[in-house]
Amino acid sequence: MQNIKVAVDAVIFGYFDKKDLQVLLIKRKIDPFKGGWALPGGLVLDDENLDDAVKRELYEEAGIKPDFLEQLYTFGNVGRDPRNRVVSIAYLGLVNPSYYELFADSDAEDAQWFSVNQLPKLAFDHKGILDIALKRLRTKIQYQPIGFNLLNEEFPFSDLENLYKTIIGQEIDRRNFRKKIMSYGLLNETNNLKKEGSGRPGKLFTFNQEKYKELEEQGFYFEIK
Repeated sequence: MQNIKVAVDAVIFGYFDKKDLQVLLIKRKIDPFKGGWALPGGLVLDDENLDDAVKRELYEEAGIKPDFLEQLYTFGNVGRDPRNRVVSIAYLGLVNPSYYELFADSDAEDAQWFSVNQLPKLAFDHKGILDIALKRLRTKIQYQPIGFNLLNEEFPFSDLENLYKTIIGQEIDRRNFRKKIMSYGLLNETNNLKKEGSGRPGKLFTFNQEKYKELEEQGFYFEIK
């Protein structure tokens, strides 16, 4: 007779201008790994869909509602949870941290953003989950414009460039990057400007989500390389 529990875990990435890519972690209030850092998540209720479960856990443990959220992978190795046999469906999510004030509740004692390059020791197998999520993000952002979920509604082009460079983890050809992005017609130029450094104020843009959906239905393939 099976005695397997089903859980959800979420790898939520955020981006602060000109900083490392960040990931949301919660400090556990209960054993096992009490006081340790982990990905937000928990057991799925008997009458709950998976998507509803992960959204509930994210709101209860950190007070956020991601704009982008998709299933990542299923983790079910024996012994991944010392209490029970637990199979976890992991999710990948993106949020703009400036839109949220984190607050911890439920099983979480605290919730904080951490640089993916300076992580504390993580509970369970969450470091492995995070590594897979980061790999997926670095690949996916090059063929689907999900990076716009991490930016402000209005942004200078330099923010978009810095975001891609930060996530991919390498320098990009600035001229070719701008030429390709602008050729898609997915950015709307606003009448607003942003002063950066000693140079001239830069134009601000918005992402045209409706235009992208229209092109996608026509078989459009977003690509930055």
